[in-house]
Amino acid sequence: MKNIIDYKIILWDFDGVIMDSMPIRSKGFEEVLKDYPKEQVDNLLEFHNTNGGLSRYVKFRHFFENIRNESIEDEEVLALADNFSKIMLSLLIDEKLLIEDSVNFIRENWMNHEMHIVSGSDGKELAQICEGLDLSKYFRSINGSPTPKKELVRRLLVENNYNKDNVTLIGDSINDKEASLINEIGFCGYNNESLKEAGTNYIEQLSLSKN
Repeated sequence: MKNIIDYKIILWDFDGVIMDSMPIRSKGFEEVLKDYPKEQVDNLLEFHNTNGGLSRYVKFRHFFENIRNESIEDEEVLALADNFSKIMLSLLIDEKLLIEDSVNFIRENWMNHEMHIVSGSDGKELAQICEGLDLSKYFRSINGSPTPKKELVRRLLVENNYNKDNVTLIGDSINDKEASLINEIGFCGYNNESLKEAGTNYIEQLSLSKN
């Protein structure tokens, strides 16, 4: 398996890889859905934690259509997502939430690789968080939902005419791995022990990878 430093282009997931934000996002779902039965919200949180790479738009729709078995209009999903985003911006621009290992690697190696963020988080919100934490300068682009991650990756490959052999995605969820497989690029699991399976390139500590 190739070492992370052998890839010219590195695509980064955000939640759980660059920032320890999953617990905060769980609180966001709890707040936005506080008027619904706790058992149903807990069911959503389990889905949320298992599918970190999916967007809030997918998760809110899952909550209503699969957990509550009722339909929901696109406008309602957007309203819930907007409320969620306001809560996130008030809580996530916080340096203490950054994962030191990955952020140190990014700061030390961004000149040696082309780096992009591909996240299930809302793209506009993510751009504000990265700007607020002085991270934007390290990435050629910051990409998020509502566009699905597999499509974000495909667009980056096409728009930049990247050789797929030179590209890997660092992620902490099965959704990240699936986006890599669909687009035929490398995948490096990180910060999720369940990704330590046969055939998965897993990074224990990014700071041990040196150019």
